[in-house]
Amino acid sequence: MGLVELGTVPIRAALRPAIATHPGTLVPLVAILLLWLLAAGGAPAELAAKKRPEPRKATTSREARESAIRSIPFEKMDRQARAKIGSVLSNISVFRRMPTRVVDCDPKLYLFLLRHPDVVVNIWEVLKVSTLKLRQVVGEETEITEKLGTAATVEFLYSSHDTHVIYAEGAYDGPLFTKPVKGRCLMVLKSGYIREPDGRFYITSRLDAFVRVEHGGAELLTKTFHPLVGKTADMNFIQTVAFLGSLSRTAEVNSDGVQRLAGKLLNVDLQLRQRLARLADEIGRKYAVSLRHESSVKGQVVSRTTREQ
Repeated sequence: MGLVELGTVPIRAALRPAIATHPGTLVPLVAILLLWLLAAGGAPAELAAKKRPEPRKATTSREARESAIRSIPFEKMDRQARAKIGSVLSNISVFRRMPTRVVDCDPKLYLFLLRHPDVVVNIWEVLKVSTLKLRQVVGEETEITEKLGTAATVEFLYSSHDTHVIYAEGAYDGPLFTKPVKGRCLMVLKSGYIREPDGRFYITSRLDAFVRVEHGGAELLTKTFHPLVGKTADMNFIQTVAFLGSLSRTAEVNSDGVQRLAGKLLNVDLQLRQRLARLADEIGRKYAVSLRHESSVKGQVVSRTTREQ
């Protein structure tokens, strides 16, 4: 059959508007250090508290960088995690705050996909929209590879419902440079949740990324590639957040299709496949209850209006 079927509609067609484009083909080194953008979204709980100019746009400003550093919960992390953070912040080559996004998404599914990006990447493999390889190796560590010569190890240093701190070490060994270039990346993701009167959740997402490139390649990457990489990273982040929302809405209208998709994810642990299937079932049931309630309320209004006439 090729594509996973979502009822009578291929699930790829249902998700196509939000499928992200793999950035590694443009600027492999920094792309691999920012590849977590392909599988995670982050957001600010404090956005409503302070008015900033054009908060939805990306920025590399000093103010944003200092704000991002202050948002890191150093006191809640162990010495080893703080050391890894310090290794990046002590010599920042590139900083970027991605555009703030808001998505209509089930919070449980959002957090599940955020914390298990290998599930998202495996979905893209099944849908044949990415050649990226991402596998969990041990504990919180994940390995990322792609065919143009990039590789990285990524791990969560801290994780809560509204804050995730992610650390990556990577290297590029390809035609852009005569010698392998190594780098490190620190990402701070913040998430804010709003529940509307109709019960739907809207999640605000923001991601701050700090990149340290070792010696030789740092100046070239900073001056030459950063504008291109920044725009590519922004687009990938926007598309990925949209993908999470699209998958959530797909689970609402046809949870069976998402459950079948979960069964085809052979490159992730069985427990993760089962968890995704259960979440899809739960989302579908909640949506069905919501529809019945909405229909009942409309029926009562129509009946009352008829009697009044």
